[in-house]
Amino acid sequence: MIRAIAATALATLVLTGPASAQTAKYVWIGYGINVPGSSKCPTYKMTINLTVAGDSVKALFEQEGRPERHFEATKDAKGMFKTTAVVGGGNIMQVSGTINGAENNVLLDGYCKFGGALLKK
Repeated sequence: MIRAIAATALATLVLTGPASAQTAKYVWIGYGINVPGSSKCPTYKMTINLTVAGDSVKALFEQEGRPERHFEATKDAKGMFKTTAVVGGGNIMQVSGTINGAENNVLLDGYCKFGGALLKK
């Protein structure tokens, strides 16, 4: 009986993977902040949806009226991540953030700055 229970538990772990790889979803919605050379950023509304599974961070973001874009990154031991995102025409945005429970934020920095505290979905 104990062997059967242990075998079932082991099979469950193998099939489902480690518990630490649970998925968490976050969102940030807001308006841009001007950077040097820009003046319209406060009129640009952005939605950033992040999905975190273990150390993997994947996001879809969309400025209102423009195509949806994405980025992927890996968190370090402190929950920090950094990458770039292509936004069209060969332009990129620098992406950074932290997701560690105590601090959850994201920043897209390029033609404008978008980001701030993430809300858990």
